[in-house]
Formats: sequence, C-alpha cells, structure tokens
Amino acid sequence: MIRKILPGCAILFFFLFSLTGNVFAATEITSDLKKTIDKVIEIVSNPELKKDPSLRREKLRETIGVRFNYHQMVMRSLAKNYKDRSDKEREEFTTLFKKLLENSYASKIENYQDETINYVNEQVKGNYALVKTQIVRKDGTIDVDYKLINEDGKWTVYDFVIEEVSLIRNYRSQFSKIIKTESYAALVSKLSKKIKDLESNQDKDSENL
Repeated sequence: MIRKILPGCAILFFFLFSLTGNVFAATEITSDLKKTIDKVIEIVSNPELKKDPSLRREKLRETIGVRFNYHQMVMRSLAKNYKDRSDKEREEFTTLFKKLLENSYASKIENYQDETINYVNEQVKGNYALVKTQIVRKDGTIDVDYKLINEDGKWTVYDFVIEEVSLIRNYRSQFSKIIKTESYAALVSKLSKKIKDLESNQDKDSENL
C-alpha cells in the first residue's frame, strides 16, 4: 500500500499541477514531461475554463492521457493475469483503468495548491528511462520517480515510485488478491463501482478497491 505521507494519486496530481522548480540539464524525455506540466498549469489557471468544469476536466484528461501509457500500466498491474484475458477483456479493463486514474485527478482539481517540483536526475537505459524528482511542500520534501518507456520513438510514463513505493505494484497486489480470492469478474465489478463513486464524489480514494 502506498505510504500515507500523501495518497499516491494525490502526489501525482500535485506533480502535474506544480510550479516548476530547479531543472538539471535534461534531455528531451524530461523536457516532454515539463511540457505536460506547463499545459496542465495553463488549463487550471485559465479563468474561462474555471467557468466550465466539464470542459476543463476533459482538457485535463486529454493532456494527462498523452503522457500516460495505460496499455503498459494495465499489463504490469494485471501481471500474469493479463495473458489469460481475451482481447475484448483487455480493452474493457484498459478503459476502466484509464477512467480510474483520470477521475482521480479530476476529483482533486478543487484541492490544487501551489507546489514546487525539482527535477533531480534522469537515467536512460535502452528503451527505459527514470526521471527523479522532488516535490517541495511547506511541510517537507517528497521523492517521486517516473518510469518511462520508449515505444515507437515516444516516451511515456508506465509507473510512478513515490517514496520508494510503486503505484503499479500497489495495484498489482490488490488486483492479484481479488482475482485469486474471488474472480476476474469481481475485480471488474469493484473497479466499475470505484469509478462510479469517484465520479459522483462519494469516494476520493482511488488507490484502494
């Protein structure tokens, strides 16, 4: 489970909505991440979009979706259970997983606070990269690492490591347990209910089913 310094998705939300701080001599990988942050800040700060919450959320989802690799996230969170799924099941689950993360960010818009993010380091090994950052808050600093993969020349995020705890590993543990003790159908049902509760603001915890 993600450590309770801040909920994992809340920290990711702060990452995307942070004011940029120190930046090392980064390559295009980190620069692309920064472009996403800048676009999100522009959307959140737009006074006209504040008058239209639905449009603002849609623009945020589009912007965030460009940087997230939902296919990789689903494969890694389902792990060995992924190969047992049909193409239709994989497509349906990816849609659910995407909505889970999208609604997490959208539901936290009103909680936006100015934060500063420092880009600490970037490591590249073949088609994989790691961008290390620190979120600077009034009450301390939080380490957040972003794991990226290069597919067809495009670098996208497939995992987040917050204070040494992987978000995808957290989901994988929960998904595996539900499938093992109940069934895959039960997991889909729980995910669907979680998304419905997030969309209706009845639930703000997107990490625990």
